[in-house]
Amino acid sequence: MSSLNEFSERVSAQIAPLLPAHSSILVGLSGGVDSVVLLHLLKELSARFSWQLTALHVHHGISRNADEWARFCAELCARHHISLHIEHVDIAPLRAHGIEAAARKLRHAAFARQSSDFVALAHHADDQVETLLLQLLRGAGVRGASAMPQLAERAGSVPLVRPLLNCSRREILDYAEAHQLQWIEDESNADDNYPRNFLRHRVLPLLGERFPAYRDTLSRSARHFAEASMLLDELAQQDAAQAIEDGTLAVAALQALSPPRAKNLLRYFLHGAGAPMPQATRLDDMLRQLCAARKDATVCISYGDWQVRRYQDKVYALRAMGGFDRNFVLPWHGETELDWPALNMQLHFKHIESSGISLAKLQRAPVTLRLRQGGEVLRPQPNAATRTLKNLLQEHRVPPWQRDRLPLLYCGEELVCMPGVAIAAEYQAAAKETGMQMLYE
Repeated sequence: MSSLNEFSERVSAQIAPLLPAHSSILVGLSGGVDSVVLLHLLKELSARFSWQLTALHVHHGISRNADEWARFCAELCARHHISLHIEHVDIAPLRAHGIEAAARKLRHAAFARQSSDFVALAHHADDQVETLLLQLLRGAGVRGASAMPQLAERAGSVPLVRPLLNCSRREILDYAEAHQLQWIEDESNADDNYPRNFLRHRVLPLLGERFPAYRDTLSRSARHFAEASMLLDELAQQDAAQAIEDGTLAVAALQALSPPRAKNLLRYFLHGAGAPMPQATRLDDMLRQLCAARKDATVCISYGDWQVRRYQDKVYALRAMGGFDRNFVLPWHGETELDWPALNMQLHFKHIESSGISLAKLQRAPVTLRLRQGGEVLRPQPNAATRTLKNLLQEHRVPPWQRDRLPLLYCGEELVCMPGVAIAAEYQAAAKETGMQMLYE
């Protein structure tokens, strides 16, 4: 068997168990040699496995040649009879993150908007080594040093597959030349001011002179880091079983663990909340403040666009909330969902029998949603005393930063409900009456 056939069969053997027959696969196509080879190879294998291929080219507009690259990809896909979608993105708002990071973020967002079973990317063994070294040079932890998996299954998103991850750049070039493939060269790849290019053009060739097998050994190290990361996640899951509830983390659980184990649990909690991972020194300081504060203290630690707060012995992770208009009024005309900007959340309205807010009584006057102004009162139960909303919020342990932002439901000028806190007795649905439940998330 020729070396090219060996190459194809090796890739096929590795990815066939990951990509079921008849899967729809979206190929990320930049027009460079790696993605051109990936497209060609998957096209060759698709008949065998009944894969349905499409491609996506993300037009960043960074290079003056960007339009030419898009035309090249369109012509290439036309020859292969593969549907191509070209997505134009604006990198300017994300430039503060660095051009490479911004472009990567926009590409992944573009992939997420497409409909497919898998997204196939052309990362290879040399990319893996570069990624590992970059992460280590940035002081990454075990998760960061895990580099890239061949199959990345992400909650709420399309899985990523990297068919060429165990192939070297040299093998990919040999395949392209043997099949007389054409591709484009991104001029920025020669600019070693970019950290990745510096490693590629200046560091790794020198490393290869002394350690010829560095690709295999460093890739093996990345796999070891990945296994260690999985073990840390399993440990965090065990610690989280009794510590994380309703999106909050118990301070007592952090205090009971050794500092390394507590940091592991805190990282797991932040990751689950969708928050970015803070730098190591910031994480250490965060853990110290959360654990050492007085029992009645309200702690708020800001980093980037996020906040970590402590209230009533629980830890919360949330996006930093901007200003809001206290006089905001939102009419409700029976919608099932409404955006509530003060909390950056959605309100959900669900019908429920014999409970909740009486829909019939809401017909008395126009229904609106408003913000707390101070001094509001309601009677939460028949034959009960009228209570101030301030006391009810404290009694229900509503976090202080939410109290002025939660929606109040009014019928005319009468306060009907604050979700999760109380419904005015006069508006509670009777037995066998259709009611309405208002939730936010």
